[in-house]
Parts: sequence; C-alpha cells; structure tokens
Amino acid sequence: MTRAHLEALLFVSSKPFTIKGLAKLLQSDEEKVEGWLDELSEIYNESDRGVRVVRNGNDIQLLSSPDCRELVEEFLKEEITGELTRPQLETLTIVAYRGPISKPDIEQIRGINCTLILRNLEWRGLIEETDMSTPEIPAYRVTMDFVRYLGLSSIEQLPQFEAMNVCEILSPSSPSPASLE
Repeated sequence: MTRAHLEALLFVSSKPFTIKGLAKLLQSDEEKVEGWLDELSEIYNESDRGVRVVRNGNDIQLLSSPDCRELVEEFLKEEITGELTRPQLETLTIVAYRGPISKPDIEQIRGINCTLILRNLEWRGLIEETDMSTPEIPAYRVTMDFVRYLGLSSIEQLPQFEAMNVCEILSPSSPSPASLE
C-alpha cells in the first residue's frame, strides 16, 4: 500500500483513525504509516489548503480548514435541513427495514458506494453506527429520533416490517420490496 491509499482512507472516513488501525488496514507497519502521515501533514497543513490532517492524541482525521469554516457550515446546514434525496430515502429505508445492517450489505443492495449518503443521514440524526461496527465495517440502525419523528413507538410498527425485515441479502431472483406490498 502507499501514501495515496492512506490519503483515500482519511478522505472517505467520517470517523478518526488510530495509527494502529491505519497500519492494519494498509497492511503496513506503524512507522511507515507515521511517515506517510507526516508527508500528508506537510502538504495539507499549509495555510492555503481547504483541508488539514488533524491529530488529537492517537486519533487522526482529515478535516476542513478553519479558514473555510463559514462556507462549510453554510453548506452542511443546507445539506442537513434540506429534503432527502431519492438515494438518501432508499438508503434510509434499507437501514430502517433491515437494520442493523453493515455498509457493505447496504451497498450490495443498492449497487453503489453509499459512504456520503450514510454520512449525510448520520449528520441529520436519522441513523447511527451500532455496537457491531468496526473501523473496517461500519453497521447502521435508525435512531430514536427517526422512530419518534415517524410517530412510532417502535421500528416494528413500520408497514410490512415482518415481511421486509429479512436477514438474507436480496438476490436478483428474490422478490423486490415493491412486490411485497
């Protein structure tokens, strides 16, 4: 693995990493990862960059620059308060009916990478990572706020919950959720 792989992981993750966790993911030693982080820090921590490599104790994360705070806050406010997009609604439905469910399983059902959609749904307070999550494989469920917003006393009150809450991943020969209505 290379520094580019490290940069990609930092870019897509909404959670901080540890050196040890990064070394494991990158199949490298901690010393090499530290060197790559130092190189990335030199590149990103210049004053004219929009992102920074931030370290807090053992945690490392790629975050937006403080100089861009106002613009980022304005954008995120709009993203969080605006209407849900169709892909967000589809992903939220999968989490509601199939949760707790892993990110790879969601992506297998949807057929696309769901990293940004899941991050947005988390920011909105509609889903959360479960105790089953690992840094390598996050798993999600809907939040209490989601259940409360729908006026339900439990997630099992969703229409056709029993029929839709199946453990196996839908295959091309499986009935679609629409055909179960």
